[in-house]
Amino acid sequence: MRAAPTIRPLAPEDRDAWAPLWRGYLAFYGTERDEAQFDLTFARYTEPDRADMLAWLAWDGKAALGLVHVIVHAHGWHAAPVSYLQDLFTTPEARGRGVARALIETVYAHADQAGHAGVYWLTQSGNITAQHLYDRLATKTDFIKYARP
Repeated sequence: MRAAPTIRPLAPEDRDAWAPLWRGYLAFYGTERDEAQFDLTFARYTEPDRADMLAWLAWDGKAALGLVHVIVHAHGWHAAPVSYLQDLFTTPEARGRGVARALIETVYAHADQAGHAGVYWLTQSGNITAQHLYDRLATKTDFIKYARP
């Protein structure tokens, strides 16, 4: 049996490990971002004084297995902020090993410690594999997302 992954906050020295994970996440959803956006996104997630954009990586030794990005924001229905789990990705070889669960539970623990009112996220309706995990960790709502590009 494999050991549980080590989860730690994204750090400035993690760029080379983080970039392929975020590229994999973007590719899964059929999109790309240019290098300037990579630089900006990484800088936001590793800025030590920034409390509204957080990220963690899952590790097995020196191998990065997955990432989670969180946006913390105010909410009109709660006095405390909420955590929006924006991006969650694990490498194909890490799937089925509890890495995604560990990343989500890290977000939960941070939100609880920080006194956030809740954690939420979105997924594509066809992402059935992920939904099997999500259904065990959270409550599915009946909201539909609308967006203006």
